Amino acid sequence: MSIASAIVLFLVIWFMTFLIALPIRIQTQGEAGTTVEGTHAGSPEQHHLRKKMIITTLVSIVLWIIIGGTILSGVISVRDIDMFDRMGLPSSATE
Repeated sequence: MSIASAIVLFLVIWFMTFLIALPIRIQTQGEAGTTVEGTHAGSPEQHHLRKKMIITTLVSIVLWIIIGGTILSGVISVRDIDMFDRMGLPSSATE
């Protein structure tokens, strides 16, 4: 895996984790009873973005190490998910 691939893998994991973490523990303005004029009652009152970003980063690092280690170890390869045999035989099998 190249450096660019590792960075892309980390960013994909980070954004997926962040989108999962966004709705957790949100208190809406409607629930707090402090709806600001011109906003929707479902708008967040307290969103805790900094805390969610830190937690997301820590979880993403752990997941990135696990997934990256699995990819680098060769336990799972692209050929393992080739269900229709479009990739052909491995180069070592043809010799």
